[in-house]
Amino acid sequence: MNKKNTNLSRRNFFKTSTLAAGAVLGGGAFAGTLAGCDDSKNNSHSMQSNYDTNQEAQARGRMFFTKDLDFAVLSASCERIFPKDDLGAGAIELGVPYFIDNQLAGAYGYNAREYMSGPFENGTPTQGYQTPLIRRDIFLEGIKSIENEAIKNYKKSFVDLDAKNQDLILKSFEANKVSMKGVSSSYFFSLLREMTLAGVYADPIYGGNDKMQGWKMKEFPGAQMSYMAFITDEKFQKISPMSLADMQGK
Repeated sequence: MNKKNTNLSRRNFFKTSTLAAGAVLGGGAFAGTLAGCDDSKNNSHSMQSNYDTNQEAQARGRMFFTKDLDFAVLSASCERIFPKDDLGAGAIELGVPYFIDNQLAGAYGYNAREYMSGPFENGTPTQGYQTPLIRRDIFLEGIKSIENEAIKNYKKSFVDLDAKNQDLILKSFEANKVSMKGVSSSYFFSLLREMTLAGVYADPIYGGNDKMQGWKMKEFPGAQMSYMAFITDEKFQKISPMSLADMQGK
């Protein structure tokens, strides 16, 4: 195996895999994990002063998270799942925390139009949602648990830990090693990962994928009106992405 290929980071995998965009844009769960993909040495800075760096996103305001620390922990966690590097923007710069905040304030957070009555059993992975908690409560419990794990293990807030220790905490959630009320920590992590990637690749009208940077990194064309001008061309076409907002008046 080529030595260069052995250094595949989590970030490179997300950006080069067509599954990443396809799964998220199609509404499915993404199968990538934190385990075995360590790029923390390139992202060892504290998140304390960095979690709210997207100024345009800040101007929109938060709709669900009322506590600054909760939003900071969410932001730091998203950034570890999709960190900024030499390939492009990370979750924070892309506005992903605001995307998640907005989604939790709406139908996604309330599990609207979903069956939410009992019984609630420890079902198999193919049996879908198996908790009485709605998603907004799962995220609140999960964020609180991340912060508690940081205090318990390192005597510091999660946002003040270096990237390596942040990753260790998130990996413990992924491996279902943390006790949470009403839901497994691995299930919470799967939601957090899924929504982070959704915020990276969803149409910008939903609050993430700021300036379509997520699409540009993958050369995804977005919401084009038509491909008739290129459909018979045998050459690869690099098309500037278009958001749904760009289609107004066309």
